[in-house]
Amino acid sequence: MKLYIAEKPSLARALATALPSKSTSAKEDGYITLANGDVVSWCIGHLLELAQPEHYNPEFKKWRLEHLPILPSCWQYQPKPKTRKQLTILIKLIKKASSIVHVGDPDREGQLLVDEVLNYAGATKNGKPVQRCLINDLNTSAIAKALTQLKDNREFSALSSSALARSRADWLYGINMTRLCSLKGQQQGFQGVLSVGRVQTPILGLVVARDAEIANFVSKDFYEVFAKLQTAKQESFYAKWLPSKACEQYCDEEGRLLSKPLAENVAARITGQNGAVTDVKKQRKSQGVPLPYSLSSLQVDASKRFGLTAKAVLDVCQTLYEKHKLITYPRSDCRYLPKDHYKEAADVLQAVKQNASALQSACTGADLSLKSKAWNDKNVTAHHAIIPTQRKLQRVQLTEQEANVYELVARQYIAQFYPIHKYDETQVKVKIKTGEFVAKAKCVVDNGWKELFPVNKKEPKEDRHTAEYLPALKVGDGLLCECGEVVEKKTSPPKAFTDASLITAMTGIARYVKDINIRKILKETDGLGTEATRAGILDLLVLRGFILRQGKTLLSTEAGRALIASLPSKATTPDMTAEWESKLNDIAQKQASYTGFMAELGDQLPAMMQAVEAAKFSGLKSTTANKRRTFKRKKTVPSKSRQSQKARSSARA
Repeated sequence: MKLYIAEKPSLARALATALPSKSTSAKEDGYITLANGDVVSWCIGHLLELAQPEHYNPEFKKWRLEHLPILPSCWQYQPKPKTRKQLTILIKLIKKASSIVHVGDPDREGQLLVDEVLNYAGATKNGKPVQRCLINDLNTSAIAKALTQLKDNREFSALSSSALARSRADWLYGINMTRLCSLKGQQQGFQGVLSVGRVQTPILGLVVARDAEIANFVSKDFYEVFAKLQTAKQESFYAKWLPSKACEQYCDEEGRLLSKPLAENVAARITGQNGAVTDVKKQRKSQGVPLPYSLSSLQVDASKRFGLTAKAVLDVCQTLYEKHKLITYPRSDCRYLPKDHYKEAADVLQAVKQNASALQSACTGADLSLKSKAWNDKNVTAHHAIIPTQRKLQRVQLTEQEANVYELVARQYIAQFYPIHKYDETQVKVKIKTGEFVAKAKCVVDNGWKELFPVNKKEPKEDRHTAEYLPALKVGDGLLCECGEVVEKKTSPPKAFTDASLITAMTGIARYVKDINIRKILKETDGLGTEATRAGILDLLVLRGFILRQGKTLLSTEAGRALIASLPSKATTPDMTAEWESKLNDIAQKQASYTGFMAELGDQLPAMMQAVEAAKFSGLKSTTANKRRTFKRKKTVPSKSRQSQKARSSARA
């Protein structure tokens, strides 16, 4: 019997449909039996998790400084309570199988996820042949093609080692640093858990740094000078003064004029004076169709548009995917689609018409002869972008949040069949006495895909020197400056983080790093966290009492600020993630070893722990959120309960 092990049930169902002997398949509890006796089964995410410290030594159940650092010599795993039944089914099937096909997602985690089950069940030791099938498209034809290109699973051992190193390193770092900070905080009177993680702590560091920047911000007045100009045909428009090099001493680093007397002097000097056009540039520009959504980009837009938290968006997406089957796999980090999906466009649009009445006219106006850059097989990763499915709902009413998120996904997909947005951009330069002024115009030629997206009326208006049109001008045309006007403005502090802006920061974390080499590494990664974990990390930081939600705003708490202040900068910035990713990538490329990476971390960990400044926790008060997970929980909650498992594992995020 050949056993196919998929990463998730949806992939297993698609796989069973694509296999040649599907015709008389029978679905059992936890697996599908095919007509020829072969079996398709599945994982449900990671079925195993790294054992907790007390599993290695019962004394570790009580948190003590003398136990640290905890460095397992032989790593052990435990079944996850929620999916223990499926793991038991898989182990039985693995023992019966004569050969196995590994059908995890074609990425680092997908490789490890199935490999660890095979190792746990003893398949590797027993020498059973294991082949690897790489699938990133659930279309039947794509799966059938992938099944003809099976490879030896041993070819992907380096990928599995890379993922293994990452998970175990996160365990070492999170468990030891969390226990250390919590115990140091307890010595200073703080009765709570001060959790530390490679991902969650730098995210908290971003919020703390932003809040400090806002608190220390000192607003400055700055000034802009405008010339109200008139043509020979009595047409009026505004142009903005561009300070010359001689005026740089009166400007800040962003070129804003800080001297009011200078601004007033320029305005007075140009009033009633003649000027002339010195340059005219007109360009036809275009703006391409926005790509379909990844989870992060969907979370950002849903947060901006509807005020939903990242976790709320993920939960709604899961319902739309699992219960209603209206969207494709939602935990995707990809914004591209396989080319084969293009032929399904008409059916998808018909489904959208039925499921979202507000988008019926948009579907009708779609031009299926157009093909955006979204269809690109080379850019499709483990999962393609989130798009609507072909399913048409009948007698099912979506909640307001479900309908809103579905319409966002559907509208982004419909846009792929609309023309690009075209506009003309004109820039005119004017000389008045010795001063240079500039006027701009932006005129829409073809609204294209933008007609699908409602305009946000709260968007700030553009400067008065930017208009929808300018008079027809050419170089040498004379102008009259009717008057010079001074506009006084104030510099604004950076905005506090919201779910939308923090998710954006996490995906584009490189911009917050000064070191060029580290920034380069982070640009090549997916940022901090993954599509599946970012929402949970934000909620965890709130639950721990490190971040406070005020409406849409996310603010650091006293506990959060104290934790960041106590840690070495390496632990509170994305730098360590970048260093790890570089080394983990080397392991995946067989240019470095798992053993070397783990040994290096074991050597570095004690020094990092010694750098924690316990005095920074002095006077810190426990919040209600922190108190929910104090040390007392270890006396009252069984170590194997779901609540305890979740609380302890969260420290490793």
